[in-house]
Amino acid sequence: MHIEVDTPACIGAGQCVLLAPDVFDQRDDDGLVVLLRPQPSPEFQEVTREAAQVCPAMAIKITE
Repeated sequence: MHIEVDTPACIGAGQCVLLAPDVFDQRDDDGLVVLLRPQPSPEFQEVTREAAQVCPAMAIKITE
């Protein structure tokens, strides 16, 4: 699994951080997504997929 985020598309909703705080974070100044693990280990993959699905801006792209 490989993750990419489209930071300009991010609206700072924070759903990804709530679901997968080991994979995503938010910048302090504007709340936009910060990718912590571009290739998350297996224990984080299911929740990372869920975070991508609930992202209201569709700013998270997963490739297998």
